[in-house]
Amino acid sequence: MYTEVVSVGVILLVCWVALVVVDLAVAGLLAWIVGWSFRRCFAWGLLSLAVPAVLMGYGILIERNCYRVNTVELAFDNLPKAFDGYTIVQLSDIHSRSFRYRTGSLQRAVERVNDMDADLIAFTGDIVTISPDELDYTEGILRRLKARDGVVSILGNHDYCPYISQSDSALTPEEGKEEVMARERAMGWRLLVNEHTILHRGGDSIAIVGVENTSTSPHFPKRGDLWKAMHGTEGMFHILLSHDPTHWDMGVIGKDVPLTLSGHTHAMQFSLLGWSPIGHFYKQSKGLYRKGKQLLYINIGLGETIFPARIGAMPEITKIVLKNS
Repeated sequence: MYTEVVSVGVILLVCWVALVVVDLAVAGLLAWIVGWSFRRCFAWGLLSLAVPAVLMGYGILIERNCYRVNTVELAFDNLPKAFDGYTIVQLSDIHSRSFRYRTGSLQRAVERVNDMDADLIAFTGDIVTISPDELDYTEGILRRLKARDGVVSILGNHDYCPYISQSDSALTPEEGKEEVMARERAMGWRLLVNEHTILHRGGDSIAIVGVENTSTSPHFPKRGDLWKAMHGTEGMFHILLSHDPTHWDMGVIGKDVPLTLSGHTHAMQFSLLGWSPIGHFYKQSKGLYRKGKQLLYINIGLGETIFPARIGAMPEITKIVLKNS
C-alpha cells in the first residue's frame, strides 16, 4: 500500500508542478501580450488546477465504491421459449489488486449481485491485474457469488500475468496464468477456455461459449478459438463470452452468435457528460451494440488499472434479461 501511495503521489506531484509551470508561462504571456494582471491570471490558473485534484479525490474515495446496476432486456426470435425471462448478471474486470484495501467495497458488490437472484453469473475476464496472489484478498469474497446455474468465466488479457515481473512473485507468466485458472475453478466457477457449457430448462437448452483472449491489438494475447469452443453446439442458441470487444468485428460477426458479452475497456475509467476518450480507441467501447441480429454488450468493469479512480464511469453490474420475441 505504501509503495502504491508513494507512486501515485509522486506522479500527481510531478504533474501538478508541470501544470504550475505552464500556468506561470500562460499568465506571463497574457500579461505581456494582452496587458492583463499577471497576479490575477496566475491566481485563476491555480484555481483551475484544483479542479483535477478534486475530481481525482472524488474518483478515488467515492465513485469507485458506488456500483451502478444496468438492467438490459434483450429480445431474440430464436431464443428457446423455456429461457424467456432468463437472467444473467455480467461482471467484468475485477482486477483484484484494486480491492486489496477495499474488501468491504467488493463485499457490497457481491451482496448486490446475490440479491438479484440471477439464473447465471457471467464473468468476462481480468480477475487479476499482475499476479495470482492478488486473489488472497478477494477469493473468499468472490466464492460467495450465487446463481441458480452458477458462475461461468473466461480469461482476460491480465489473467495471462504478462506483468508478473513487476511483483514479488517468483512465478513465470505461464505459471501465473495456470494458478489464476486453478483458483477460479477452486472457487466453484466454470472457467471456459475455448470451450462451452450447456444450460437446460425443461426440454430446451442454450450454449454458453467462452474463448481465450482475442484482440486486434498487438499488445494483447490472441489465443481464442471460436470454432473449437462452439464445436458440438451446432443449431443451439449461443451466448459468447469474449473479453476484448474488438473480437466481435474481428471474428464473431457473421457467425451463429446472437449475443456476445465483453469487458476490457473500463470506459477508460473516465466519462464527462457521456463522452469518454475510450471512443477514440475502440469502435465499440461500452454498453449495447447491434449488427443485424447480433448483439454485443460491453460491461465497463468493477476494478481499476493505471490509476485508482473512476470519474463519471461508475463500476458496473449488468443484469441481462433474455426475452423471446
